Amino acid sequence: MDNMENVLMQTYEFGKMLGQGNFAKVYHGRNLISGQNVAIKVIDKEKVFKVGLIDQIKREISVMGMVKHPNIIQLNEVMATKTKIYFAMEYAKGGELFDKVAKGRLKEDVVRNYFQQLICAVDYCHSRGVYHRDLKPENLLLDEEGNLKVTDFGLSVHASCTRSDGLLHTTCGTPAYVAPEVISRRGYDGAKADIWSCGVILYVLLTGQLPFRDSNIIQLYKKISKAEYKVPNSFPQEIRKLLRRILDPNPITRISMKQIIEHSWFKKGLDTNKVKNTVERETPQVDAGIKPIFELKKPDFTKVSSFNAFDIISLSSGFDLSGLFVEKGQKDEVKFTSTKPASDIISKIEQVFAGLKMEVGLKKGGLLKCKKPNKSQNAPLFIDVEIFEITSCFHLVEVKKSGGDICEYQKVLKNDIKPALKEIVFTWHGE
Repeated sequence: MDNMENVLMQTYEFGKMLGQGNFAKVYHGRNLISGQNVAIKVIDKEKVFKVGLIDQIKREISVMGMVKHPNIIQLNEVMATKTKIYFAMEYAKGGELFDKVAKGRLKEDVVRNYFQQLICAVDYCHSRGVYHRDLKPENLLLDEEGNLKVTDFGLSVHASCTRSDGLLHTTCGTPAYVAPEVISRRGYDGAKADIWSCGVILYVLLTGQLPFRDSNIIQLYKKISKAEYKVPNSFPQEIRKLLRRILDPNPITRISMKQIIEHSWFKKGLDTNKVKNTVERETPQVDAGIKPIFELKKPDFTKVSSFNAFDIISLSSGFDLSGLFVEKGQKDEVKFTSTKPASDIISKIEQVFAGLKMEVGLKKGGLLKCKKPNKSQNAPLFIDVEIFEITSCFHLVEVKKSGGDICEYQKVLKNDIKPALKEIVFTWHGE
């Protein structure tokens, strides 16, 4: 396994490789605690840093924290080391939908079932302000029961990223599936662009071929911009009309998600629960209303705070991807986790800091403000210690220099604080 330990973070056992790209490999894995099968995406930190894909990875994690739906691959956990980033995700045993298409045309009822699940998933994303921007059969997986799962949110974006004109302007996606307005580079509505891609997927599922094909990329784009495609004579009139409305080169007149869901062909045999955006699958530790994790701000706590998994990612250097991309140097904060109760942690910290002749003041929200007077002319050293409750028996503690000399802080931290806190520390993050 590329010199990788067979067990990750004492939790995930690696199995065979499922696939790979330029910057990542995906392995089958198993959670040793729950026995659950997972897919583990392993990203090479150095490679993504060199090519400037940092923001894309952050965005992917952020978006996947916002979308929880039965037809979307779920992100369970994000982990990181100095060289690798790991996504532990839902495992889709059935593989890619593309493999089914490659074997030949699918029956109309089968196509409709997949298309219904696709539309429900994408419509849900849009209701959360998320646009996928790279919908294609290769990014549609199947679970062991044959249910469709949308995956690969690497090019996705949130509505908050639109410019002042309310449109997106980044040209991205796979050429054969991309909407004409995306190619034109004049700005586009993310929802309407996704709808176009869904129309191309519908055509592929029905025929086993792409509607727009040409070895010359310029000619391909011309066909897309004019919506030049041929519909087989065997297609029912209902499907012809639906395709015509989805593959409309004018995004203003292109059919909406609501209109697709209300279309007679689409509605046949549809489970109405699937189209209710309020129906979401429960995913442990992930808040349905969470903001993108790299935009989170600490709230004003009135007690030791409870955090969900994505809050922890944004706060902890052991998980925070933004901390993985900064250059090495002296840090003015460290974090550790502890299995001790908050009262024991506070008591121990007060004891240790008192021994260092530091003044300790406890504020609300599990925040300790500590001051070490300096007999020399240098300014006093100020250290803040904040405690966050992950679970009732698991806490994250942040130790941060809020004032004073960085060298003195590093010396006190290394020689005095860390050794003295050893009995309450489960692990120091980033070490």
